[in-house]
Amino acid sequence: MDVFASLAQGFAVALTPQNLLYCLIGVTLGTAIGVLPGIGPALTIALLLPVTSKVEPTSAFIMFAGIYYGGMYGGSTTSILVNTPGETASVVTAMEGHQMARRGRAGAALASAAIGSFVAGNLATLGLMLFAPILVSVALLFGPAEYFALMVLAFTTVTGLVGRSLPKAMVSLFLGLGIGLIGIDLQTGQARYTLGVPELLDGIEIVNIAVGLFAVGEVFWIASTLKHGREELTSVRGSVWMTAQEWARSWRPWLRGSALGFSIGSLPAGGAEIPTFLSYNIEKRLSRHKEEWGRGAIEGVAGPEAANNAAAGGAMMPLLTLGLPTSATAAIMLAAFQQYGLQPGPLLFQNSRDLVWGLIASLYIGNLMLLVLNLPLIRLWVMLLEIPRPLLYSGILVFATLGVWSLSNSVTDLVIMYIIGVVGYLMRRLDFPIGPTILGVVLGPRIEQEFRRALAISQGDLMTFLTRPISLTILLLAALSLVGPYLPALWARLRGRREPVERFAIGDSAE
Repeated sequence: MDVFASLAQGFAVALTPQNLLYCLIGVTLGTAIGVLPGIGPALTIALLLPVTSKVEPTSAFIMFAGIYYGGMYGGSTTSILVNTPGETASVVTAMEGHQMARRGRAGAALASAAIGSFVAGNLATLGLMLFAPILVSVALLFGPAEYFALMVLAFTTVTGLVGRSLPKAMVSLFLGLGIGLIGIDLQTGQARYTLGVPELLDGIEIVNIAVGLFAVGEVFWIASTLKHGREELTSVRGSVWMTAQEWARSWRPWLRGSALGFSIGSLPAGGAEIPTFLSYNIEKRLSRHKEEWGRGAIEGVAGPEAANNAAAGGAMMPLLTLGLPTSATAAIMLAAFQQYGLQPGPLLFQNSRDLVWGLIASLYIGNLMLLVLNLPLIRLWVMLLEIPRPLLYSGILVFATLGVWSLSNSVTDLVIMYIIGVVGYLMRRLDFPIGPTILGVVLGPRIEQEFRRALAISQGDLMTFLTRPISLTILLLAALSLVGPYLPALWARLRGRREPVERFAIGDSAE
């Protein structure tokens, strides 16, 4: 098959000494930042964007993917041992994992999480390898109207499912869209929203925005909320392995979690949080050991951790084939593509085959590296939790400042980064989601161009978006994703109004 020939070509790229080194750096760094609470792969990749601007693109993306997967692996360690998830997708793992640790079974919980992540990561990569070419062939049918509709779907699903109020999510999205408009209009050549500052004519560098929102804003937020108490750390006692019974109870949740994570993570509204909660609920219903739930059921660790890592693999498919990020980390990776002058989508598979298939092959290699790093060295990763928080976050701030300065040696860029950092801090303080903002910044200029191209082709007829079947279908899905969360409440209210009327009618007939 052509797919397996392409994969063989990808392994030839990924197994070069340079790319193996970058893969090892990525998974090691990803595991470390996953273990540390409050630092996620999105923040780490944002910090590394200035540093990697001169690195060869294939090597850089192999490292970024390693950080993404490693962050998912490492988040389980903190969830299980400290009951403080290092990543939001590891919240569910803490429910049963920490209870297992308190009962002296921390080793088994960590082993189930690591092996489940390895299984799920490889199955998700297999799914990416098999289904991405199919999605590419479909995407080749897309024109400007379809791409515009697809990005509208991305906006509506992300704003509708961020877990906060819809108005706040919409404000966050439009803030990102507004930032994306700064600079010279590519079609008219007119300057927009530059305030007379020459440095803004080319727009605000995506690196400055990403580092400001994720790194600087997070540091300011942590500094204002940091508690100086010591977190309770449960020690890892005994063997870091599972008994035969725990193996038997884990393998089915690994497979079910992998299927859930990949399928949901591939959707525009995917993310890793939804499949982890779904996996937890499914395993709880199917479990034969219901008395253990809430006291340390290993299925509650195995399933969600598999779903967590499979969702990361699933997120790579719309990113590479459609240029559509389904998570904050994927949005930062899309920004990295733009930094290299690359546009993810169907043509990426034709014009940059070595990059795409080298990246896919590196996911298999990275998963194996992560398994080797996580189980034998678990006590080393636990030592990272001893780093004082003020020292850690002040180091991040210094690194962010030096990174942005190294790109252009511009004081204006530093000022912009810190202004955006203050905005990021205020958004966290007022409970505005960050994800829609970065999505608006990254996709805003592109959705504007696709909208204007579609209108130019149709000679200004807005009905072009509704007369094309694919575009119409996607826009209907976008509308459904926006109003969908409110439909159950609306249905319940309507039923509440009907029931008294129905009871009265029945009473009349009885009389």
